[in-house]
Amino acid sequence: MPKHTLSVLVENTPGILARIAALFSRRGFNIDSVAEGSTEHADISRITLVVDAQHDVLEQVTKQIGKLVNVLKIVELAPTSAIHRELALVKVRADNETRSQIVEIVQLFRAKTVDVSPESVTIEAASSSDKLEAMLKMLEPFGIKELVQSGTIAIGRGQQSLTQHPVRRLQRAA
Repeated sequence: MPKHTLSVLVENTPGILARIAALFSRRGFNIDSVAEGSTEHADISRITLVVDAQHDVLEQVTKQIGKLVNVLKIVELAPTSAIHRELALVKVRADNETRSQIVEIVQLFRAKTVDVSPESVTIEAASSSDKLEAMLKMLEPFGIKELVQSGTIAIGRGQQSLTQHPVRRLQRAA
């Protein structure tokens, strides 16, 4: 099934993320990634969802999400017209012999070393999911001790903004 990235603007109220997730659950799809956070408007949050779904089924669910009271706008962000990023923190086994090799890999992927101890190196990387996956494959032989990865966040390319109109003018999606 194809992956779709949905960006949903919602009123910053308790329970809205649970209601949106419940719509997907009732339809029987898994959400591959979910990220929620504040926007430039204090009373609006943005939820980014990545889901595997056929287009016609996804269209039905997005219409249902758009009808929720606290949803202001929902759009699908095409891969070519948006910037997608994930954040990963990775703790890798390291000793005096392997530390320099790990640092080279970190630099190759434009990541950062954020902590060093005698037995490990902790790396911070923000990139596309494909590049993060490639970096993790290169780090696996050293031994990944711990990994935490965020959900995908995405923003459209160019000057247009999902929230470009004042908050009171945001229209509910059809």
